[in-house]
Amino acid sequence: MSGGGKEKRRPGGLIFALIFLIVALLLLTQLGSQTKFSPKGQLFAQPAFWPAVGVMGMVLFGACHAVVEYRRSSRNPGLGETGVWLRSLEYLIWFMAYVFAVPIIGYLPATLIFALALALRAGYRNRRILVAAALMGLAVVLIFKTILSVKIPGGALYDYLPGALKSVAIINF
Repeated sequence: MSGGGKEKRRPGGLIFALIFLIVALLLLTQLGSQTKFSPKGQLFAQPAFWPAVGVMGMVLFGACHAVVEYRRSSRNPGLGETGVWLRSLEYLIWFMAYVFAVPIIGYLPATLIFALALALRAGYRNRRILVAAALMGLAVVLIFKTILSVKIPGGALYDYLPGALKSVAIINF
């Protein structure tokens, strides 16, 4: 609290508190299946004791935080930040599209397409920047496939290439 009785505005605090409380409650429901109390031994030495203390603390303090944020938000609703959080999920969708595209079109084409698409999505239209994005995508593929020897399956599109070129594409790109 600052002086003068004004509350500091914390947009999105209620949403965060509710998400935290839900996660804590989900953890609490899983406690019995993930850890066990043994009939032998002292209470503090039980395998489930300290995880139970931690999760119950999360539930208790998460509930308190949610109540405080609810009271605060009822006087000053500021849930606009939630939209910002949701907009950031766009990049999760981009990543998942990339993950699904790699086995279909191949690692090199998918990386180049998505590097350029993300540069365009970020608002870059300058030719030099787009070439730099494509070169960065090419560098990532070369580093991962050739230098680090990361085994990434070839794309289904590679099956349509002629024999020798197909082998080179699967191994290197």
